[in-house]
Amino acid sequence: MEQKFGRNSIDLQVLREFCEHEGEEVAYRKGDQMEREGDPSRWFGFVTEGCFKYVTHGISDDREHITWFSFEGEFASDYPNCLFGRPAQTTIEAMMPSRIFRVSGEQLLQWFRENGETMELRAIVAEHLLFQARRNYLDFHRTTARERYELLLRRCPGIVHHLPLVAIASFLNVTPQMLSKIRKDITFDPQQQKTLKLLSDLCPRHLFFKHRRGLFCAVSVTSPSELTLGEGHIIK
Repeated sequence: MEQKFGRNSIDLQVLREFCEHEGEEVAYRKGDQMEREGDPSRWFGFVTEGCFKYVTHGISDDREHITWFSFEGEFASDYPNCLFGRPAQTTIEAMMPSRIFRVSGEQLLQWFRENGETMELRAIVAEHLLFQARRNYLDFHRTTARERYELLLRRCPGIVHHLPLVAIASFLNVTPQMLSKIRKDITFDPQQQKTLKLLSDLCPRHLFFKHRRGLFCAVSVTSPSELTLGEGHIIK
């Protein structure tokens, strides 16, 4: 299976196997909805191909806002609403032809209640989602638009080749014009690309990008899959 995007942000092999063995494989066309905002949330699944976007709408202007993506190798769900059939808080929509192994929220909840190990797994999922939501909230306060774009590229390097600029801009909460400028600013010449690759190979736990003064800046991350900004250092 070709991995178009980044690695899964949480390694839950047992949960993936449950979706594959107990669920059904469903194909979605571009634009098909897995969940619809306001309707009872029903599904939890593991994405094997493609990408899903999570969409909500502005209160006053009804403008579309993309709040998250689920890529190949990740889970997709309006969790924990799907466990209880509560109204979905976002619309989950395929951004390209996609495939997913999905189970119902009712199936998942029943499985969680089977024994102590699956109950512990439920707690791990909840802790991960809480950490993820808090990290995203903090990053909107402590990072620039460019830094958020760099982190997104680290999570899923192929995103620029498969998703439209306007969708990425919505997720980063910037205008398409600003994102276009950011992308131009971080374009390196061949020598800079070579230097960047060398730095990344030497320090895999750091994210490198070009500082406005033409130098490389290193930002520490907690792990390749759980990204959060730490202290930055200028590489002279």
